[in-house]
Amino acid sequence: MPDNTSNAPAFNLEAAHRHFAADCFNRAWDLIDKEERTLEDEEEMLHLSMASLWHWSQRPDCGDKERSIGYWQVARIFAITGRPDMATAYAQKCLEATENTDLPPFYLGYAYEALARAAMAGNDHEAAMRYVGKARAAAQQEASEEDREILLDDLATIV
Repeated sequence: MPDNTSNAPAFNLEAAHRHFAADCFNRAWDLIDKEERTLEDEEEMLHLSMASLWHWSQRPDCGDKERSIGYWQVARIFAITGRPDMATAYAQKCLEATENTDLPPFYLGYAYEALARAAMAGNDHEAAMRYVGKARAAAQQEASEEDREILLDDLATIV
């Protein structure tokens, strides 16, 4: 009978997923904030966000909130790198992960924010404004004033 223990990693896999989910997300965010990105930066940013989402999906504590945030970041990166179809696909996944959950309205607002950015990336201003309106409505339902303001400030950068 073969020895299956030789396939076991020499490190704590759960801890590795925990580390890389956060590290890749934060490194992608640093590139989002970078004022002048190269094409290499854009590809790295996309790879990092996809890696973060994958590592989150491997964690036992991955729930609607983590999926929503991961899909949101991937959608945002596709939008800012001019890939509206992929931005829309991941924004829709963000919305699906957020709708009909117990998450605060902040997360639903950001799902609509992602859809708005995807629409803007595809030059569909009418759809973008429709999603901005839905995001603002979600923001008005948010109990946390700080979260509401963060969302509204982000929405102001779309129009």
